[in-house]
Amino acid sequence: MNKPERLPLARNEFADDFAAARGFSGARGLSFEEPLIFEIGRPETTGVDLDEPAPFDDRLGGLERADPIGLPGLSEPEAVRHYVRLSQKNYSIDANLYPLGSCTMKHNPRFNEAAARLPGFCDVHPLQPASTVRGALELMDELAHWLMEMTGMAAAALSPRAGAHGEACGMMAIKAAIEARGEAASRRVVLAPDSAHGTNPASAALVGFEARVVPCGADGRVDLAALKARLGADVAALMLTNPNTCGLFERDVVEIAEAVHAAGAYFYCDGANFNALVGKVRPGDLGVDAMHINLHKTFSTPHGGGGPGAGPVVFSARLAPFAPIPFVRRDGERIALVEQVEPGSRSFGRMAAFHGQMGMFVRAFAYMISHGSDGMAQATEDAVLNANYLRASLKDLMSQPFGDQICMHEVLFDEAWLKGSGVSTLDFAKAMIDEGYHPMTIYFPLVVHGAMLVEPTESESKASLDLFVATLRDLAFSALEGDVERFSQAPRHAPRGRVDETRAARKPILKWTPPSSA
Repeated sequence: MNKPERLPLARNEFADDFAAARGFSGARGLSFEEPLIFEIGRPETTGVDLDEPAPFDDRLGGLERADPIGLPGLSEPEAVRHYVRLSQKNYSIDANLYPLGSCTMKHNPRFNEAAARLPGFCDVHPLQPASTVRGALELMDELAHWLMEMTGMAAAALSPRAGAHGEACGMMAIKAAIEARGEAASRRVVLAPDSAHGTNPASAALVGFEARVVPCGADGRVDLAALKARLGADVAALMLTNPNTCGLFERDVVEIAEAVHAAGAYFYCDGANFNALVGKVRPGDLGVDAMHINLHKTFSTPHGGGGPGAGPVVFSARLAPFAPIPFVRRDGERIALVEQVEPGSRSFGRMAAFHGQMGMFVRAFAYMISHGSDGMAQATEDAVLNANYLRASLKDLMSQPFGDQICMHEVLFDEAWLKGSGVSTLDFAKAMIDEGYHPMTIYFPLVVHGAMLVEPTESESKASLDLFVATLRDLAFSALEGDVERFSQAPRHAPRGRVDETRAARKPILKWTPPSSA
């Protein structure tokens, strides 16, 4: 009798790298090695039965496909398993603390999701007659009202789709205001701190301004003297994030606003960090003229892959006349959507095809009404408290670039404490993956060498923060004690090990190619 033969296992090109750590099937316990759908699918298989089409007139003019399309086919259970297994490789706030700095990865209450799926919201179409969507318009009007109330502003534009789109909206309104003053040719400069989000100068440049840098001082805040020295008749606006990207409140913000206005310029505030201010400070009271608000961050609606986002912009009375269309107008019991620039209006016009993202509006409004004003203020307090709890718990091990000072909703460390250990910020971040945590934001803001920016948000309990702190302390001690291998080889327990990020960026593989039969 012939000796039975071992059957080879078909693996994709990455699976062999993990064969020693995984079983024969490619799995490690309940962690599955999942090939590409093209590698497991078969063109002759389908999980859907389609009837033969009824006779029809061919209007393709001879351009119809002659060969099979070649898409991979799976049975229904195989298709479900494939996408479930892929979903299990995603990191999410529903799985663990998500410490990305300057991103506000907070819990999204399921109540918000249920509200967004109500009939009349989830199935609304932007081309419906306005008379059929009064409920949606009522909600948009209420949302705009509360955004203006929380920020102390005079007008709101809901149509911008996200933060950078909101920045462009604010810059377009400022440009329109400057043109109305007859200063379009002379006011061409927009100032931004060197710690600003990269989208700030990009948004200014997009609408035709020249972006110039304002340095930050030794305390991590805008150098007030340097800012005043750069203000002049050529400056159109200042773009400032407050709290800034170093996690610090700009204490001189009122004096900054006064100086900007005295120079004839406008004050734009990047609202990405509004989660540290809601219910405590109104940006309009600080002198801000325009600010975008990331609904998908501050008001809990899905961030990133759960999007799309929404970035409404609020305007002071100085800029309100230049706000874009469309907008909701209420006149007593009558409510209407204004979609055309009206005679005599100074609006810069339309910047998006439709009115905004209805699902995001509903989720944000649900968050507001379920929390109430006191609940949102408490969320702000808890976000700041949690960040400072992390700061106080780690300051004896991890260095702070601007000294040990009270932060806002996020705490910033640098890699000075790792000097001589053979471990870099990137190494430390990769090792966090092995411990079940998504890394914090690293190498941003750019003004800090080896930055590690952590934002726990208000969603986390003391217990979850304590486990996170204990994990970071364990990693820190390993680094300082010389256990370089724990970091240089990380991550070792993730579905994929460390990739060559430089090569991946410069030579990305964007298309699957069937393996050669040779």
